[in-house]
Amino acid sequence: MGSDSTIKLPFIDFTNLDQNTKNNEWNLTKSQVHRALEEFGCFEARFANIPPELQTSMFDSSQELFDLPLQTKLKNRSTKPFHGYFGQYPLAPLYESMGIDDAPIIDKAESFTKILWPEGNHEFSKTVQEFSEKLSKLDQMVRTMVLESLGLEKYMDAHMASTNYMLRVLKYKGLETNESKLRLNSHTDKNIVTILHQNEVDGLEVQTKSGDWIKVQPSPNSFIVMIGDSFYAWTNGRVHSPYHRVMMSGDNARYSLGLFSVPKAGYLIKAPPEVVDEEPPLIFKPFDRAEFLQFFYTEAGQRAQSALKAYCGV
Repeated sequence: MGSDSTIKLPFIDFTNLDQNTKNNEWNLTKSQVHRALEEFGCFEARFANIPPELQTSMFDSSQELFDLPLQTKLKNRSTKPFHGYFGQYPLAPLYESMGIDDAPIIDKAESFTKILWPEGNHEFSKTVQEFSEKLSKLDQMVRTMVLESLGLEKYMDAHMASTNYMLRVLKYKGLETNESKLRLNSHTDKNIVTILHQNEVDGLEVQTKSGDWIKVQPSPNSFIVMIGDSFYAWTNGRVHSPYHRVMMSGDNARYSLGLFSVPKAGYLIKAPPEVVDEEPPLIFKPFDRAEFLQFFYTEAGQRAQSALKAYCGV
């Protein structure tokens, strides 16, 4: 189906919320989050903890990063898909991205920086770390609300401890045309939660459960919170993992920042018994995300309508 500009993602305000103070405002927001993630798998969030000047610094750092020579960017290698430098891909020639593992930890951010700037670039690593650390608080609030809504509070500590963070910096090159062109194929994310923030160039589209595509046009200071397949499976389908893509027109480059909460190596994604019943029954067998990713990039995984169902569906 085509894009529909009349459907809007839910907008949820996280301003002044404190997960240590479970008042009426927290509970109201929690209900909004639960409904949005059941219906759409994502929503637009206002999150005032990241000031506009830090957002600007992060986009300036992104441009500085992608302006580096290709041979320099290729130094950031990883055996995990999309965790290192990704570019020069024939099916997405105008797209490139760079993954920064454990970005909220200053030592890790500095180690990444020294790969590309051996002489150091303190301003870059400081910006990456501060942005990621502040944004991780939104991820933690959203996941806390989901577990509380599902009555899974006893798993809270173990669930939060089971993930690391990766910041992925993305660039979509512009093309001189007013006709919308696909920059990144339709896909679901494979992690727990993704939080996206973009510059002034729109392009993200999210598919509804009925098959319509929503053109996402967030305000300059808002963030898109999106569920990934790992959280979809862990909650036994109680929250939705939406397909999304990037469609662009015009010659302006689009920069996007994505903070991903990622299951730690060796962690088994297994739905708690509280969310498994006759309705719904267990949807997915327990799986390791890293092994699932390896399957996803095989011919069978790429051909499957749902790689997750093909890999471990019951």
